Amino acid sequence: MSGIRGSVNLLRVAVRSQIVSKATLSHKPAKHHLSVGEQAIAMTAFFITILGPSGYVLAHLEDYKHHS
Repeated sequence: MSGIRGSVNLLRVAVRSQIVSKATLSHKPAKHHLSVGEQAIAMTAFFITILGPSGYVLAHLEDYKHHS
């Protein structure tokens, strides 16, 4: 029985350490409203940053295959 109690205590410690406090969220409106142009520029920058390198690699995939 002492083995079971020891494993239960280990499980309690593991579960207790995984508890995360709640984030402090605000329900207020935004302090600075973004215009449609600013939103478009931001989205374009995100898409280029994320999809640009992967698109380059996919476009040059045959070069990578023949090089090595």
